[in-house]
Amino acid sequence: MTRRLSSALRGLVTALAALLATTAATAPAQAHTEPKAPEDFVALSSIDPTILQEMRYFTRHNFVGERIDGYRQPLCILTRPAAQALHKAQRQLLRQGYSLKVYDCYRPQRAVDHFVRWAEDLQDQSMKAEFYPDIDKTRLFADGYIAEKSGHSRGSTVDLTLVKLPARPTRPYHPGEPLTPCFAPKDERFPDNSVDMGTGYDCFDTLSHTLDPRIQGEQRANRLLLKSTLENLGFVNLAEEWWHYTFKPEAHPDTYFDFPVSRRSLTGHH
Repeated sequence: MTRRLSSALRGLVTALAALLATTAATAPAQAHTEPKAPEDFVALSSIDPTILQEMRYFTRHNFVGERIDGYRQPLCILTRPAAQALHKAQRQLLRQGYSLKVYDCYRPQRAVDHFVRWAEDLQDQSMKAEFYPDIDKTRLFADGYIAEKSGHSRGSTVDLTLVKLPARPTRPYHPGEPLTPCFAPKDERFPDNSVDMGTGYDCFDTLSHTLDPRIQGEQRANRLLLKSTLENLGFVNLAEEWWHYTFKPEAHPDTYFDFPVSRRSLTGHH
């Protein structure tokens, strides 16, 4: 009887130890499991590898001045219908001697949260001279430059521009280098191989409004070429930002996703 009892106890202890070991092994894995992209999200490069990509929030050359949370790789991810519409736009533009270049595509909610934290930190003005030289940082929420939700997180919104072919390489940004206002003449702004749109990307200024009457000549023609090409294929421009377009109807009009920008977020897709 005693031997049977001690044997049973040993078995119980062994089983309990195994259970604890399994729990210990799986707990961290569960804690670090990242959300995945839905099946209808794709890497833009898989739909059109000719569209140029300069993913600004993966770099430190943005209005925050550091890589933004959630950008694990310099990768444009979009819903498939939005990516396919960009492919159609690219085919049209290539025949005219231009290429699209994307600056930002799907944006995880954690990145938007990073923007909000930065906007609330009034001491951090390291990139003001380039991205918001004439805007008081206390006005960023009230004036609509920063918000707690972004259409980019729904997966069908893209920030983009035009590049005249053949595309020249753009030199990298060196943190700490002197900054020039984003609305300065093109040859004075930070170099970008895009056509002249009148301001740089992410310029917090009314000159970024797509149809601002002060933007004329070649700059206006460039904005209108991008606008007409994309609008004919189902995109809608945000009037306050010449670079911002949303493909309609949106596949996920009410969902704000938070999976990281990385190929791993797309693994398992067909």
